[in-house]
Amino acid sequence: MNLTISGHHLEVTPALREYVLTKLDRVTRHFDQVVDINVLLTVEKLTEKERRQKAEVTLHVKGKDIFVEQSHEDLYAAIDQLMDKLDRQVCRHKDRLHDHHHQAAKRMDAGAV
Repeated sequence: MNLTISGHHLEVTPALREYVLTKLDRVTRHFDQVVDINVLLTVEKLTEKERRQKAEVTLHVKGKDIFVEQSHEDLYAAIDQLMDKLDRQVCRHKDRLHDHHHQAAKRMDAGAV
């Protein structure tokens, strides 16, 4: 699994990197076939104050890319909400991968009765 954590208008500190890694553990625990993860942490200067801190994740799994973004006034809260969204989408993707079709029950032989 390739992991890229980058910052735009912000320096990614070791504490921030460790926080993202601990939150990503929950996602990779639910679904282990992750190929690539790109995390982008951004501080936007021109938007309203409540939505300045933004976190984005692009998760590449076999056959699909999952993109999630979340904005908040606190970057750690944005990461928390982002990981909740990502976890829901990964679980939904995992459920779709499983084949939910049931085979028809075999008919009982009439002569066995």
